[in-house]
Amino acid sequence: MFIIKAEHLRLLHAAPQLLLASLRLKFWIPRARKVIRSVIHNCVTCFRFKASSANQLMGQLPKHRVEISRPFLNSGVDYAGPFQIKYGNPRSKITTKCYVAIFVCLATHAIHIELVSNLTSQAFLAALRRFTARRGHVANLYSDNGTNFVGANNELNSLRKLNFHDKEFNTDIENYAAKSQLKWHFIPANSPHFGGLWEAAVKSMKYHLKRVIGKIYLTFEEFSTLLSDIQAILNSRPISTLSDDPSDPSYLTPGHFLIGNPLIALPEPNLLDIKCNKLSSWQQLQKIRQSLWSRWSYDYLHGLQQRSKWKSPSENLRPSLVVLVKEDNLPPQFWKMAVIDSVFPGKDGLVRVVQLKVGSTFFKRPITKLLHCQ
Repeated sequence: MFIIKAEHLRLLHAAPQLLLASLRLKFWIPRARKVIRSVIHNCVTCFRFKASSANQLMGQLPKHRVEISRPFLNSGVDYAGPFQIKYGNPRSKITTKCYVAIFVCLATHAIHIELVSNLTSQAFLAALRRFTARRGHVANLYSDNGTNFVGANNELNSLRKLNFHDKEFNTDIENYAAKSQLKWHFIPANSPHFGGLWEAAVKSMKYHLKRVIGKIYLTFEEFSTLLSDIQAILNSRPISTLSDDPSDPSYLTPGHFLIGNPLIALPEPNLLDIKCNKLSSWQQLQKIRQSLWSRWSYDYLHGLQQRSKWKSPSENLRPSLVVLVKEDNLPPQFWKMAVIDSVFPGKDGLVRVVQLKVGSTFFKRPITKLLHCQ
């Protein structure tokens, strides 16, 4: 065993075949292949470069993705950028940075785009107010753990506290905070696959943006206008399978759900099972609008149930297990060792997020960022 370890280090962590060939020049070791595999498997340096990330059965869709709701009532948000724009008039050669905030409806995949001047919480809150003014109240907002989003959430929470504890606080701010009972949800850190919906929206937006502007610098107004055009295009994309029937050229898009319904509309009775000749003209319009949700349920929703990866369940990670924390911006030899402090099972009992302990520091990570011995 010691001879094999020494030779493995002398050959700069050689693979099993090379290690066996080198050893046989001097020694004949019984069952050498099995011992060599054991030595390499227990080599920490080799493990860092060869270990595979943990994975688990793909989870069920969140309830906000599969329940009927008004567009943008449950939304996700992400930032894209920075982008360079002209500062001042179109002839100016001075450029400055700007960012794009993208809001995505979880139910209909509708997209709303806001141009933001910087990454501060105040700038994002202003974009959020413009978004809710145009699209209506948001009950649940999902995002990653970006500092601008965390700061905005903390500021909204402080406004709610002031609404109850500080009688001298500005009345307008109190009213806005009272009406904006927004519930914020953060996905685990370093886990973009938990927010694939808005990550895909950012990718689609950049797809059109890069092909249009190229290396041209636009003004703030020109850039904002272009983003509005891209928003209209993305809201016209099909979200269900296109029919091959030439007599049925229509397809379901997010734009179908953005018109014809007031933002404060009350729930309406189900008219889908009633014959058209028994309905008034207004009720027939309501039935047409309700049939869109029927198509959403049968055409679009069924397509979401397919799992493209992580198709089978794996053994859950358990507390006290020693793991290697994968960092995308560091080579494997600099990845930290950590101990699983606690686990967070989903509704199906499968663990996809854990809390780690490194020294006296605790932090959460998805299991796809953890490496462990099988």
